[in-house]
Amino acid sequence: MTRSLPRFLQGALDKKATLLAFVLGLATIAAAWGSQLIGGLVPCELCLEQRLSYYWGLPVLAAILVLWNRLPLAVWYIAMAVAAAIFAWGTYMGAYHAGVEWGFWPGPTACTGLGSTDLSFGDLSGEIEAVIPCDKVQFRFLGISLAGYNALISLAIVGLLLIAIFDQVRRYRKA
Repeated sequence: MTRSLPRFLQGALDKKATLLAFVLGLATIAAAWGSQLIGGLVPCELCLEQRLSYYWGLPVLAAILVLWNRLPLAVWYIAMAVAAAIFAWGTYMGAYHAGVEWGFWPGPTACTGLGSTDLSFGDLSGEIEAVIPCDKVQFRFLGISLAGYNALISLAIVGLLLIAIFDQVRRYRKA
């Protein structure tokens, strides 16, 4: 006896996986902004860098979804590969930041230390802007920081985009 896939999963997975990746990314960046504006968490330099993958990748995915049936297949593959690469970079940034938080490696000197041992009182005379430390966790849930969750979510988005690409290849070879 063979089990069939649920109706939603039958047929083409490429558009479904791409749409799910887009919705997941949109929900993630909305949650990041919500945690900042409503929750009071102030992002550090690495947090802001991690958001760049969403700022670049989501418009690419939106364009792919809007132009879905009008894109030549070669352009579709390139755009999907670009989106996957952007979120792969986001995965790296999230994992790097989580590693900085756990003390596995040093973070950038701009947010994990002074970067210079020569500091005089004259340097302190101007207006001092608070530096949010990249190596201190502001919030953990189930032992994982927001940077760790960002790495996992970005990895899931990459996985969904790869599923979409491989499903398109599979269907193209069948035709």
